[in-house]
Amino acid sequence: MATKPTVKGKENKLRVAIIGAGGIAGAHLDEYLKIKDVEIVGLADPLMEPMIKKAEHYKIPLDNCFTDYNEMLSKLKPCAVSVCSPNAAHAPNTIAALKAGAHVIVEKPMAMNAKEAQQMIDAAKRARRKLMIGFQMRYDGRSSYLRGAVKDGTFGNILYARVQALRRRGIPNWGVFGRKELQGGGPMIDIGVHCLEMCHYVMGAPRPVAAVGNCFTYLGNKPSTTVSCWPNWDWKTYTVEDLAVGMIRFENGAMLTLEASFAAHIEKDVFNFSIMGTKAGGTWDPSTIFTDQSRHMVNVSPTYIENIPGGGMGAKIRNFVEHCLYDKQCLAPAEDGLMVQKMLDSIYESAAKGGKEVAIK
Repeated sequence: MATKPTVKGKENKLRVAIIGAGGIAGAHLDEYLKIKDVEIVGLADPLMEPMIKKAEHYKIPLDNCFTDYNEMLSKLKPCAVSVCSPNAAHAPNTIAALKAGAHVIVEKPMAMNAKEAQQMIDAAKRARRKLMIGFQMRYDGRSSYLRGAVKDGTFGNILYARVQALRRRGIPNWGVFGRKELQGGGPMIDIGVHCLEMCHYVMGAPRPVAAVGNCFTYLGNKPSTTVSCWPNWDWKTYTVEDLAVGMIRFENGAMLTLEASFAAHIEKDVFNFSIMGTKAGGTWDPSTIFTDQSRHMVNVSPTYIENIPGGGMGAKIRNFVEHCLYDKQCLAPAEDGLMVQKMLDSIYESAAKGGKEVAIK
């Protein structure tokens, strides 16, 4: 049996490795470098060129760069791993790192589907290692403000939520975002997951029980003709939706609608959610609570929202490090990731079944 790495490395630092050398890996590395309790030990990616560029930029020794992540795990024995690979690799990368004895933070979405997500949770339990999901939006000060208000009872019972992650014309022209076999889906699983997870967190993470939805593709599978910030995407390999819509029903009776698009004929991009309760309603951006006071309808806004250093990304990486080293509470547990994954899966399944309601188990 392979020897599992100790929690800390030299000088009581968390020895961290990265799997995946894409853009999101740079965001993780930027934040790790700010934390004195972290030592970055290695990098793995099947593509040598982007990995070498990352290694040179972040001063990671080339001897500690591997095209085979299993080899990296075996030779470097990191204490913790950031999984920053494409969605299709999340589950195998995570499970391998857990088996090797490393704690893991895996980028969103947790996996390609809920079955894989459950396998990741089971692997973490068997290995007795920590598994955290990269849901940085719940660390945003606006999310914290609304979550605190919900916990304080300001909203009463949450009845309904509306989640929107909409781009007027924002089909990615890099990476594999248009390839369903590697990504699992389009805007709903890529950007919709962010708004969905933070709204679900603010609501108190109620258990979803059913979903209905549909997906539409009408622009991404055609050549780019309109001037936009990201033109000339690979339309020939585009197999995901341009627009996804869905409704989710929760065990407590609350309902949530989700709208997500890479391309939609709307006035402007929207990245927001709103909630309605028996005592108050509210929006994430701008952070406002709508309620009644002294026989009048009033809008309440905080005069200050905490400016988190590094934003949500910085806060989630610090939470992961402190969760690993000091057992600090994790704000993005794998169980939340599984519930979010089940909601995404069920909307896609409903769409494949012509919009019929799908039970979530």
